[in-house]
Amino acid sequence: MLDLPTINACKSNPEIRDLKIKNIEHAIHQAEQMIKESKMSEEELIFLKKKISNSRQDLEILYLMKS
Repeated sequence: MLDLPTINACKSNPEIRDLKIKNIEHAIHQAEQMIKESKMSEEELIFLKKKISNSRQDLEILYLMKS
């Protein structure tokens, strides 16, 4: 989840917000690639999928700030 200082920085500076969006999108893509290409244990997959889910929620918040 995004912490309060990050949220405030994203609200006050659109460049920071857009950079954060790009970084999260890239991280989600990389995590999805890791899932597809590797033979992880079930625990590792669950952990990674939770991280992806949390990142998608963060993206939703950042996208809402954009509009």
